[in-house]
Amino acid sequence: MKLLTVLAVPLVLAAAGAAAGVFYLQSQGVTPRALAPYLLKRTSGHNGVIVGAGQLAASTLLRLDRGAVQAYALPPLTLGAQPEGPPAPAGNERLVASADEARQAIANAAAGDIITFLPGDYAIRGTVYARQAGSADAPIVVRAVRPGTVTIALNAGEGFAVSAPYWRFENLTIRGACRSDSSCDHAFHVVGKAHHFVARNNTISDFNAHFKINGIRGSFPDHGLIESNTLGNTAPRRTTHPVTPIDLVAASDWRIRANLIHDFVKSWGDRISYGAFAKGGAERTVFERNVVLCERALVGQPGQRVGLSFGGGGTGKRYCRDGRCITEHDGGVMRANLVSGCSDVGIYLNSAANTQVLHNTLLDTAGVQVRFSESGATVEGNLVDGALHSRDGGVLRVGDNLTTAIGWLYLGRHPQRVLFAEPKRLDLRWRDAAPRRDGGTGGNDLCGATRGSGAGYGAFQDFHACVQGGL
Repeated sequence: MKLLTVLAVPLVLAAAGAAAGVFYLQSQGVTPRALAPYLLKRTSGHNGVIVGAGQLAASTLLRLDRGAVQAYALPPLTLGAQPEGPPAPAGNERLVASADEARQAIANAAAGDIITFLPGDYAIRGTVYARQAGSADAPIVVRAVRPGTVTIALNAGEGFAVSAPYWRFENLTIRGACRSDSSCDHAFHVVGKAHHFVARNNTISDFNAHFKINGIRGSFPDHGLIESNTLGNTAPRRTTHPVTPIDLVAASDWRIRANLIHDFVKSWGDRISYGAFAKGGAERTVFERNVVLCERALVGQPGQRVGLSFGGGGTGKRYCRDGRCITEHDGGVMRANLVSGCSDVGIYLNSAANTQVLHNTLLDTAGVQVRFSESGATVEGNLVDGALHSRDGGVLRVGDNLTTAIGWLYLGRHPQRVLFAEPKRLDLRWRDAAPRRDGGTGGNDLCGATRGSGAGYGAFQDFHACVQGGL
């Protein structure tokens, strides 16, 4: 008995030390997936025993937090680019059958022109400039009749540079075709006076920032819409340039809706990337009903990948709307989004005032982080496979959510993740009855259903409705 008592003392002390360590990490908002790369970095360059111990500790932490990370095929979703696009608008149709004809038609466009690519593959070198203005009643539209019939390969730092109002791009397949990833920054650069820009039902791949949106010389491209597009990359981006499929700076009143954003891995430089952000003094951006999959095909890569953000990594003052960036963003809404498979947080608010985070589902992410005293967020109705955390003075107003404390992640416990059939493959049928809440926020859920009183937590009531033909 005395021997057992002697042996028990160090075991109890070790357990107490481990518990204290987990409590401290939880208080600091450090998840296992964040601690793992830190351990690898701190143990690299030492002798083999230390390096091996660091690798073992890191792999154990990732396994507890993330489980098996593997590529998977997506079911055909009702979000993102669809097989049937929007109907043809009325206007003066101009058919183009070559890259030169397209460039000329866009350069000389007038309000009400409908520039239609005939079916085929188009290789366009250099930037195509859209400088003529459409109008509210007669926008300039660039489109394919049917999605999937027109593929445009762009070889330029900026593919389409739009600097005039009321342009719309629809039903196009666009890919970056540069030898160097740093040479294919943007499929679209929406800048200055290009207000009321619309991109709908396009499939765009292999760019650093598929959409770059910013002001210039006191003009800002406000009131834009990016809807029902599929944005992704087929390989990690070997560049030090920013990697963010939707990179919005200093423009206000944008709607980012019903898009599929996936595989935005940055393998050079700081290795930090985002699915989409709005920053630089922007206001009233709405992210709603988007599916953001940080890792679907490109799995197991080093680096930090964040789902959605107001504020991103911050903005240089000269690029801010007010020249000061007192706040990076004000009055934003994130509503009914699904964010999954991120090596960092699913939602990050950096100096983002008056933000509403409502009925989102976050799976296999480090949760939600609200940072800096300028940030204030109301978080209500979300289902988060992780924690809600504020740091550096961020104000977090927490309502009724389903979340998981960070401490549980160090024990490999994921009570929200196990609510679903196979979340790692995006089979998000409920294992049992969906958890319901008393209140509701109205509006549509991820799959388009009306959210009534007593609706469930998170982005959707029945994921079956998000899959074409059902699960």
